[in-house]
Amino acid sequence: MKKIFSWMLIALVGIAFCSCEGFGKKQTEYYLSDLQGKWLEDGTQHFVRFTTESAASLKSGYLWGYEWDEAEDVQEQDVKDDQYGNGWFMYQLDKDELLEINKMNQGWADIPKVYTITVLTNQKLTYHLKDYKNEKVSFTKQ
Repeated sequence: MKKIFSWMLIALVGIAFCSCEGFGKKQTEYYLSDLQGKWLEDGTQHFVRFTTESAASLKSGYLWGYEWDEAEDVQEQDVKDDQYGNGWFMYQLDKDELLEINKMNQGWADIPKVYTITVLTNQKLTYHLKDYKNEKVSFTKQ
């Protein structure tokens, strides 16, 4: 009798754990407010800024962002002065997917990139190109 009771108790505990919402699942939805701001790629001088400025005149639901690399002697102000040209991108966050559409000065091409976010807090960001899971890039908020 004790053996049956023990097995029933174990089964009930197992069912309770498995039925908990989110048990065993990774986070797939992140906050836009955590993404917005200035980020520095760990171990580099590569910066990315996700702004709150709407790109609605070009694409509904997108916001503007830009990036620069101080190791290449490019400063944030250099990119800001060349508004919506090289270094600029439109972005949209949808659950764990970050879509960037990179702009070019020539205006003849928009280059889309789709990233999968694995970590996003108000201080850390880690993502990878959608089809390249082993090539993660991490940032720290500045």
